[in-house]
Amino acid sequence: MTDQTLLWILFNLFVLAILALDLGVFHRKSHEVSVREALTWTCVWITLAMLFNLFIYYYFDQAKALEFFTGYVIEKSLSVDNIFVIILIFSYFKVPPAYQHKVLFWGILGALVMRIVFILTGVELIHRFHWLIYIFGGFLIFTGIRMLTSGDIKIEPEKNPVVRLARKVFPVTTSFEGDRFFTKKEGKNWATPLFLVVILIETTDLIFAVDSIPAILAISDDPFIVYTSNVFAILGLRSLYFALAGIEQYFRYLKYGLSAILVFVGTKMCMSDFFKIPTEVSLILIGFILMIAMISSRIFPNRNEKNEPNRS
Repeated sequence: MTDQTLLWILFNLFVLAILALDLGVFHRKSHEVSVREALTWTCVWITLAMLFNLFIYYYFDQAKALEFFTGYVIEKSLSVDNIFVIILIFSYFKVPPAYQHKVLFWGILGALVMRIVFILTGVELIHRFHWLIYIFGGFLIFTGIRMLTSGDIKIEPEKNPVVRLARKVFPVTTSFEGDRFFTKKEGKNWATPLFLVVILIETTDLIFAVDSIPAILAISDDPFIVYTSNVFAILGLRSLYFALAGIEQYFRYLKYGLSAILVFVGTKMCMSDFFKIPTEVSLILIGFILMIAMISSRIFPNRNEKNEPNRS
């Protein structure tokens, strides 16, 4: 067994242990996650990611550690946009707060499986067919421009082909059955609306992965670095959701920042054979763009908020 294989095995065992501990001990019973609890867990996940980054620094080198950190920042930034879509999905289905953590747990577990397939496939394709790097780069530039010009996101589960297929396979109850995804009625298995929510979150993450995986591949072509940075960003997605839900107004201009990041990363990918932008420069620029987007969201309120009367 090579050192690289052992690293993959140990890392995935660590992830499975953390997930088992999360669901089996800390969130054994469904409950509403408070902002304080969410912020605590967010700090825990970020700390674990930084400790792992320190391990990358000593085990590999500074360059790999920088690639991990940059990939982590990109994925974390793009996942914030994903969070707001999840907020819309939960609002549409009126999912009780007490059940949301369980839904996110299984949704993110499925996302981890999809990500490893995407990452290994993407890295292998670029290694075998180098010209695909220009396709990925062009796709990121197109996605960034489309994000800038697209309107507000609308949730339409009835048009989602996976949800429609699920409705054909299983009859769906009209109301929630506690925090269960399936229930038995009249001798038949019924799916609950929570099951549809998980499916919708999975397909949404699949769409976001199409953007985020090529973006990280522009930073590193090492599958272990790409995978681990992705996993740490996704593992912290649940706690980040509960920490950010309800304060969307502070991220109003985030999509403009993410658009600029995707265009920059796509351009970096397209010109990589002619001019390599150092990872340090990429990280500084990405951090600067995110900072401007966040500050703008706080300083410049939208028109509706500006016209609201002072209720104090």
